[in-house]
Amino acid sequence: MNLSVGIVGLPNVGKSTLFNALLKKQVADAANYPFCTIEPNVGIVEVPDERLPVLAEIVKTEKIVPAVVEFYDIAGIVKGASEGEGLGNKFLSHIREVAAIVHVVRLFEDANVIHVSNKVDPKSDIDTIDAELILADLETLNKQREPKMNASKDERAAYEIVQRMKVELNKGTSARTIPLSDEEKILVQHLNLLTMKPIMYAFNVSEEQLEKREETEKQIQNVILGSEATPGSNDSGQARMTLPYLLFNAKLENDVLAFSPEEQKEYLDQFHLEDTGLNRMIKKCYEILGLISFLTAGTLEARAWTIKKGALAPQAAGTIHTDFEKKFIKADICSYPDFVSSKGWVGAREIGKVVSAGRDYEMKDGDVVEFKIGA
Repeated sequence: MNLSVGIVGLPNVGKSTLFNALLKKQVADAANYPFCTIEPNVGIVEVPDERLPVLAEIVKTEKIVPAVVEFYDIAGIVKGASEGEGLGNKFLSHIREVAAIVHVVRLFEDANVIHVSNKVDPKSDIDTIDAELILADLETLNKQREPKMNASKDERAAYEIVQRMKVELNKGTSARTIPLSDEEKILVQHLNLLTMKPIMYAFNVSEEQLEKREETEKQIQNVILGSEATPGSNDSGQARMTLPYLLFNAKLENDVLAFSPEEQKEYLDQFHLEDTGLNRMIKKCYEILGLISFLTAGTLEARAWTIKKGALAPQAAGTIHTDFEKKFIKADICSYPDFVSSKGWVGAREIGKVVSAGRDYEMKDGDVVEFKIGA
């Protein structure tokens, strides 16, 4: 499975600049005026995984196939977008195609970069975007018709859930914060509600704000706590403070592209950043979507595969080929550290580090796997 992420926010907050950095090349038009992005720019980026080159060396292959993430740079949303303002619903519809949302919020001050509201107010910006997404979802919910007399039990149950959700969304609550069972979520999954998707905030800060990390972190937490329309705003303050976010400097992210990995690390260390915005963003997106990677290593290739946390071995096999899930027999599994220390499958088997797993085996991040598939 591929990870798809939509980058949203008001115009001129740094979305396209971040997108350029994420793709390691200038793809999006980062012009300094609203609505410079006319169609959603889509790019596929490799997920950095330092384990793959190590596996490739052990199994003597030159082919490395990392997992990938699809980023969608979606044009700036403005107040009234759900009613067609700005570029309107055309761009809200693009968000429905992604698995997670990254909401870019401007924290930096710069008189040379126009703000659509003529002032930098991150709390108001978050409220504006969240409100538009909620209004768009309400429009979707309002289109749902009452089931007919011959409707199925599931159709009637789904309609009841829709009515409950409408009440909560009209209060300014995002769909993801409404308590629903797993079964109930499945019943309304087809609606593809925007505020049901996992979200994280990416605060675009100045270099000065980056240097004053602790002070900036406190400012961000105050912004999140003070945003009435922020997902989870009806929960306790402590719960809201756990909302996933990261801070980055869009210009810095582009500057480091020209550096070697060693130079990048040295440069990022100056700002107390452990990694680039790309790597930190992918990691957090994996977390909010509950994703992990398993690995395969043979003479043909060393490869990373993305699966849901909690997936069983047959489901993991199905990500390689759909038939593999049905024809699954067993899986030989070795942890990445054991595989490396044993120098491959032969050594791992000799010292008993390979587990023969059946259908009920729950996959773990970093499992190195060989699947046994029937005819």
